[in-house]
Amino acid sequence: MKLDWNDHDTDVDWQELSDLYRDAGMGDKPARHLEGVFGASRYRVLVRRDGRIVGAGRAVSDGADVAYLADIAVHPDLQGLGVGGEIVERLLDAASGHAKVLLYANPGKEAFYGRYGFAPMRTAMALFEDPASAAARGFIDSPQDGTSAERRLRNDRSRRRRAARATT
Repeated sequence: MKLDWNDHDTDVDWQELSDLYRDAGMGDKPARHLEGVFGASRYRVLVRRDGRIVGAGRAVSDGADVAYLADIAVHPDLQGLGVGGEIVERLLDAASGHAKVLLYANPGKEAFYGRYGFAPMRTAMALFEDPASAAARGFIDSPQDGTSAERRLRNDRSRRRRAARATT
């Protein structure tokens, strides 16, 4: 099987990438959203077979202290063939030299990522836009106070919008 690998986000059909995430069971990631997050990521890997995107991953990084791997996906037809592992290895190579590399993954994938040295963290916490949904999907324990977390995210967004308008 011939795969084409690259580390740039030029000539990407963002809707095709969105379809990959849906097909891989990673939820709805709209094309415009993916274009933004991949563009803002320091490292990225895109895998194509016969011109179609069949795998992807990215890492956000400050360049020295921490890199964060996210959105690693492989088309279901190619899962279990080493494509996901190669994406992880390429991202880890790109992020080598960082003091720590964090990973966000779907529940149930811990054993897969453990093969690459990742270990569960005791100190990681998250603030989700929809904490009830995140808890239902197994990403977090039941929110301590989901209402205040949702309110805080809304208030933060409103504050940023007001600040942006004030500077223009």
